[in-house]
Amino acid sequence: IPFGGLVKIKAYDITGKEIITLVNEYKQAGRYSVDFNGSNFSSGVYFYTFESNKFVQTNRMVLIK
Repeated sequence: IPFGGLVKIKAYDITGKEIITLVNEYKQAGRYSVDFNGSNFSSGVYFYTFESNKFVQTNRMVLIK
């Protein structure tokens, strides 16, 4: 994260329903990692969004069990 600010990372299922919020807190500038435990979810395609300051990025992930 290049600048400190409120950081949100949320995961969504293929229909766009929010399934989990991984991060929702203020973070200082720096490098971070987040663990996602998908044991409660079925295999398939999911999306996650990363929001920080005025930056928003959505990516796809595939969960394979």
